[in-house]
Amino acid sequence: MVAIPIELKASHNRPLGMSPARFLREYWQKQPLLVRGMFAGFQNALTPEDLAGLACEEAALSRIVLHDPGHNRWTLRTGPFGESDFATLPKTHWTLLVQDVDKWDADVAALLDGFGFIPAWRRDDVMVSYATDGGGVGPHVDRYDVFLVQGIGRRRWRISTDPGAPMDFRADSDLKLLAGFAPTHDWVLEPGDALYLPPGVPHEGKALGECMTFSIGMRAPSRAELLLDFAEFLAEPLGEEKRYADPDLRPAKDPGEIDAVALRRVRAAMPHFSNVDNSVFASWFGRFITAYRAAHEAAPAARPLSHARLGGKLAGTRLLRNPWSRMAWTRHGRNAELFVAGHSYRCTVALARLIAGQRDLDGDAVLARAGKTGLPVLAALVNAGHLLLAKRR
Repeated sequence: MVAIPIELKASHNRPLGMSPARFLREYWQKQPLLVRGMFAGFQNALTPEDLAGLACEEAALSRIVLHDPGHNRWTLRTGPFGESDFATLPKTHWTLLVQDVDKWDADVAALLDGFGFIPAWRRDDVMVSYATDGGGVGPHVDRYDVFLVQGIGRRRWRISTDPGAPMDFRADSDLKLLAGFAPTHDWVLEPGDALYLPPGVPHEGKALGECMTFSIGMRAPSRAELLLDFAEFLAEPLGEEKRYADPDLRPAKDPGEIDAVALRRVRAAMPHFSNVDNSVFASWFGRFITAYRAAHEAAPAARPLSHARLGGKLAGTRLLRNPWSRMAWTRHGRNAELFVAGHSYRCTVALARLIAGQRDLDGDAVLARAGKTGLPVLAALVNAGHLLLAKRR
């Protein structure tokens, strides 16, 4: 199989260096592409001073990212900014970023006309960044498609096309920066060049002197965002009077169990989701129904216990349930899924039935039902504050 090129040169009739149909077929959401001269004769749509002025507006979404290369430390500041904020910045290694500049400036909005082959509803915004020498936002990944168009100045872009590249983030920054970054491609973009990146490609841009970059981002809502909004849309016309109902309720065999009959009633109350897999549906409902309605959470243990240490402490003790921690369980194959305050844990049916069924548990009885596989679950519940170790009366 012949590898398709990752760098092309634009022509007057083909700004992408190819037809839009070929770009969408071979590159879109598949692999990066650098197009030299995609915006030939590019006239900077606004000046750095214009961008700084916009960053001072109350309604503008703006950020400043500073990098201390000596300590490899990154700092994030959020706007709106004042003139004094810019006056105190260092001479190098910082970047100003402003979102949705196309909503504020018609010349910037005109850049979107170059992407008419993509549906308008998929085009999100134009973010504009101004960077001093060495400025950037560090190695990161975006979860949406983006075209990075170079304005004034030059910027060095490094990317990784390694499918096995690690995606761990640094824990010492408010920015989602990659802990490790091993680039496979290294380019310097000149004014008018454009770099297309599909979602999930690790990349890093660094200014070579002062520069401006125009980032055309595409709207790509997460599945969770879509589902939540759709659920709210479906729920809007439903009144409070329509509720879960069980006029055919019979005496419970186990008060803590969410049985198959109960789940069928829940499905009947939610016909739009009748095709969801049974185990997924049960897992969702168990988390939902045990999450407490008020904004009250159990206080974690001051000194977390390992499950091995907890096993040594259980004999001769009691486990008391936090009164704010709602519990239930449902069958999951031969075992159980235990739900506690909106979280789920896999364990044996015997252990789930015991934990969900009693508020005051005998440590020896719990230990007998837990076994080695149940101790990590018990430790998680104790450490989260849902169960409290106490002496026997």
